[in-house]
Amino acid sequence: MSAGYWGAGPPHGIPQLLADAEAIGIDSFWTAEAYGSDALTPLSWWGAATSTIKLGTSICQLSARTPTALAMAAMTLDHLSQGRVLLGIGASGPQVVEGWYGQAYPKPLERTREYVEILRATMSRAAPVTYDGAHYQLPLRGGTGLGKALRSTIHPLRESIPIYLGAEGPKNVALAAEIADGWLALWYSPASDDFYRAALAEGLSRPGARSTAATFDAAATVTLIEHDDVEAAASFLKPVLALYIGGMGARGANFHHDVFVRMGWGEACEAIQDAYLGGDRDGAAALVPTRLVEDVALIGPADKIVEEIERTWRKTCLTTLIIGGMPAPATRERILAAIRA
Repeated sequence: MSAGYWGAGPPHGIPQLLADAEAIGIDSFWTAEAYGSDALTPLSWWGAATSTIKLGTSICQLSARTPTALAMAAMTLDHLSQGRVLLGIGASGPQVVEGWYGQAYPKPLERTREYVEILRATMSRAAPVTYDGAHYQLPLRGGTGLGKALRSTIHPLRESIPIYLGAEGPKNVALAAEIADGWLALWYSPASDDFYRAALAEGLSRPGARSTAATFDAAATVTLIEHDDVEAAASFLKPVLALYIGGMGARGANFHHDVFVRMGWGEACEAIQDAYLGGDRDGAAALVPTRLVEDVALIGPADKIVEEIERTWRKTCLTTLIIGGMPAPATRERILAAIRA
């Protein structure tokens, strides 16, 4: 289950929803961050009332924290939760990285590789952490000269906390398969399954790849909106999709936009982006086709949702479905059973 990131304030009902999720055996609970609420604080606060459900970040942005700072947070929370942390990270995009964090965005794949290497070195506590990369140096190169290689003062509960990589493009998905324990997909569509399978296979086949196809976790956050009226269900998600397709990045540098273009929605995406960047957000949302929503979300009556899970989603490369939204109590077990089958 995913709580995502906040809007203007904390979402209502999460503590009860999380308690219900743990009680019925949902495997994991995930938070996120953009440029408002962070991922770690809500996860810690809400997760403190749980005892078995895994606690994941989907995602912590690389530019928000140095690798050692994120390792410190992950190790701390892993101790407090008795080994339940799943550490999802991602490079985000230039709009947020340069506009919000004030850091340079170029070469995100190279930076991600360095970041993960430092995370693993820090969390293993095998030796004082040293690193001489293009983006990160420990101790800092060219500083006062007084920097010292350090080892974490806390001993890890687990020497290897699972790392998931948020990725959308083919090179980044392949990198996730090569260096991470899992992949976090956003706006995944079963129609693009062959594309993602090829990227994952390429990464898993690289020399020194961390996982195999049998051990790698391909996880996607999928919004679930149960409603008798499909159009009404789609209307809840269309403004969000308009934001991601039209406004989450600049023209020519919007990775979410590219995801939908690859699905075959190029003409619709251009119209949505034109409207959104022109200041007409409502108009952009109105231009999102309902079929596009159905490509990446589970919406409509329970019968339709179950049928789509069984006919389409279950046959994909995904091994974990992170649900954004809980099914209604009357149909919950039926929908979750379809996912678990």
